[in-house]
Amino acid sequence: MMIPKKFVPVMLTPFQESAAIDYKALEELVEFYLSAGAGGLFANCLSSEMYDLSREERLAMVSFIVEKVNGRVPIVATGTFPDTLENQASFIKEMHSTGIDSVIVITGLLAGESDSEQVFEANVKKLLDLTGDIPLGFYECPVPYKRILRADFLGELVKTGRIRYHKDTCLDIDGVRAKIAAGKSAADFALYDAYMVHAVDSLKAGSAGLSCIQGNYFPELVVWLCTHYNDNSEDVDKVRRFFTENMAVMHDTYPASAKYILGKRGLGITQVCRNGSALSSGADYDNLDGLLQKFEELAEQINLKVYSL
Repeated sequence: MMIPKKFVPVMLTPFQESAAIDYKALEELVEFYLSAGAGGLFANCLSSEMYDLSREERLAMVSFIVEKVNGRVPIVATGTFPDTLENQASFIKEMHSTGIDSVIVITGLLAGESDSEQVFEANVKKLLDLTGDIPLGFYECPVPYKRILRADFLGELVKTGRIRYHKDTCLDIDGVRAKIAAGKSAADFALYDAYMVHAVDSLKAGSAGLSCIQGNYFPELVVWLCTHYNDNSEDVDKVRRFFTENMAVMHDTYPASAKYILGKRGLGITQVCRNGSALSSGADYDNLDGLLQKFEELAEQINLKVYSL
């Protein structure tokens, strides 16, 4: 039997016009993700503009999400930010106390960009020692820089029983396959791929699912791909090409672009971002309106149920 694949959204943070967190819109967003079929949530991530949130906001927002989800799906959230290892460990404990399933560690914050693999791996092991038995995961976040985990080191960590989650951004299908193979020693370890260009190949290779920014535009389409990826059909190829061919427009002004699309889809979310992202020209709006039209046409072609609030 095939194990069902899951889509885990990298959650946006809705802001009011004043740039305060909009908790009413956040509750709507949670319900939208779940109605679209999300199998988990990744809160307090780069898409959440986590580096532009205060310590108190990060904890309050994740606690709110845990309360609203109420056990319906697992939740992971980032727990490391620029600081000493000891202070990162302390915040991991605080984040875990919100009730999430695993705390995510940013690989690029455990060693400097010029530091060796030996330094990085020693710091990872030290952080594990400092955080008791808290379940952890890794995110190869592009900010402050992208540090890719070696497959054999990931496999070594998975064998400790502490590592439950990995969000992969290596953009290399062979690297993804190697990490999947390295993690097979633990039944409760899951690798989620962020790169939609090889999403079908990644799912076929044994990834647990997808965790990509495209799901902040059209979550039900990512869920559809997680369900139908193994079908030998033209529809799968249409969906694959849609994500590949529209990669640029979905990245260019993100996350403001995703907030604009969600607003057009009926969510009460503003385009306000704290990280400087904004739609700055008529061409930006035209491109996104065209993207939404293409999605609606594709949804009709593959008989996809489109969700809205």
